[in-house]
Amino acid sequence: MESHHSETEREEQEKPLLQRGRGDHIQRAPACCSARYSLALLSSFGFFVVYSLRVNLSVAMVDMLNTTNRLQHNHSSSVCPPHTSPARPKHNHTASVYDWDSETQGWILGSFFYGYIITQIPGGYLAGRWGAKWLMGLGILGTVIFTLLTPLAADLGASYLIAVRILEGVGEGVTFPAMYSMWAAWAPPLERSRLLTISYIGAQIGTVVALPLSGEICFYMGWTYVFYIFGAVGLLWFLLWTFLAFDNPSSHPWISEREKIYILSSLKNELSPENGHIPWRAIVTSCPLLAIVVAHFSYNWTFYTLLTLLPTYMNDILGFSIQQNGLLSALPYLGCALFAVLSGQLADYLREKRHCPTITVRKSFSLVGMIGPAAFLVAAGYTGCNYTLALTFLTISSSLGGVSASGFNINHLDIAPSYAGILLGITNTFATIPGMVGPVIARKLTANNTMEEWQTVFYIAAAINLFGATFYTIFGRGNVQPWALHSGSYYD
Repeated sequence: MESHHSETEREEQEKPLLQRGRGDHIQRAPACCSARYSLALLSSFGFFVVYSLRVNLSVAMVDMLNTTNRLQHNHSSSVCPPHTSPARPKHNHTASVYDWDSETQGWILGSFFYGYIITQIPGGYLAGRWGAKWLMGLGILGTVIFTLLTPLAADLGASYLIAVRILEGVGEGVTFPAMYSMWAAWAPPLERSRLLTISYIGAQIGTVVALPLSGEICFYMGWTYVFYIFGAVGLLWFLLWTFLAFDNPSSHPWISEREKIYILSSLKNELSPENGHIPWRAIVTSCPLLAIVVAHFSYNWTFYTLLTLLPTYMNDILGFSIQQNGLLSALPYLGCALFAVLSGQLADYLREKRHCPTITVRKSFSLVGMIGPAAFLVAAGYTGCNYTLALTFLTISSSLGGVSASGFNINHLDIAPSYAGILLGITNTFATIPGMVGPVIARKLTANNTMEEWQTVFYIAAAINLFGATFYTIFGRGNVQPWALHSGSYYD
C-alpha cells in the first residue's frame, strides 16, 4: 500500500490535477459572479450564523452571573486592576442574574458540544444520501429556534439551559459534514483551498462580530437580547439559503454551461461511482484519516479553550468590563480570519504552480498553524497584568491557528472527495471532545482564578497541540486513497 502512495505522490508532482486522467484540457471558468463563489459566500454567511450562535453565550455568561455574590466569594472582581468604563444605562438591569458556581459555568459552556458530537457522523452520511442543502439548512434553523428559547431556559434553571444548549449542538453538528459533502460536488481540486477558506471564514467572522456585538448588546440592552438579535439573523440566512443554494452544479438553474462543464470535468477522475457502497472498513482503518483525526482533536483543544473561556479570562484575570471584553476577545479571531484567507490563496498558488505537492503544503501549513499557537498561548500566561502584551500574544496565537485552515482541515477532500462529508463527520466527532471536556477541566483548574492556574490550562492546550502537529506530519497523506477512487475494490 505504501508503494502505491509514493507512486501517486510522485504523479501529483509531475502532472497538475486538472490535466490528469485522459489528458483533456479543461477551460477554467471565471470566478467573478460564478455559482461556486456565490455558494462560498452564502455558506460563509451560514457559518457566520453558526459561530455567532455558538459564542454569544460566552460573553453573555459574564453578564448572567450575580456579580454581588461573586465579589463576596472572590473578594475582588479580577486579578489585575479593573479598567475604567462608562456607567451602564440603568434600564438594562431588568434581565435576570444567576448564582452559578465556576463548575456549573463550565458545564453550561461545554454542554453545546454534547449535542454537537452526536450528529457529526450521521450528518456526513445523510448529506451523501439525501443532499446537503436541506440537511444544513434545517440543522441551522433548529439551532436558531433553540437560541431564541435560551433566555426562557435560563430562567427555568441551569439544567434547562444545558438541555437547550445540547439541542443547539445537535442542530449545528450536521453543518460542517453537510458542507464538506456539498464542496465535494462543487469545488474544483485546484480551487479547494480558496473556496473552502472563503466558506469557513464565516466562522471566524461570526466570532469576530458576535463577541464585541454581544458585549455592546449586554451593555446597552441586557443579555437576553443577545439571543433574540442573533436568532433573527439566523432566520434571515435560512430564507436566503432556501432559495439560492443547490446541492450540485447539475441542479443549479442559473449556472453557466462553461462553469458547469469546468467543475464536472475537473472532478470526474476524483469521485468514485455512486453505487451506494461505502467502504467503512477502509475508512476506519485508514492511517491518513487517523492523522487528520489526531490533528483536528489537538487543534480544537486550544481553539475551544479560547472560544469558550477567553471572555471569562478577560473579565476575571485582566479586569476588562463586559463592554470592553467582547471587542478585545474578538481580536484573536479577526487575526485568525485574515490568516485563513491568506493561507488559502498561498496554498492553492503553491499547488497550482507545482512548487509543492499537496501533502507538503498540508503538512507545512498544519505545523505553522499548530506549533505557533501553542508557543504564544504559553507565553500569554506569563505576561502578568501587561494587558497589551497579553492581548498581543493571544491574538498572534489565534491568528497563526488560521493557517491550519489550508492544512489538515481540508485534507479530507484530498484523500477521499467522494466521502468527504463522512470523513469530516468522523474527525469532527473526535474534535468535538475538547469542546465537551475542555471548559469543564479548565474551570475546575481555575476555581481560584489565579495566574498560575490559567498557566496550567495554557500548558495543557499547548502540549496537546504539539503532539497533534507531530503525529500529522508523520502519518498525513495528500493523494486520493485507493478505496475512495474504486469503491468496493479495497478492504470490503
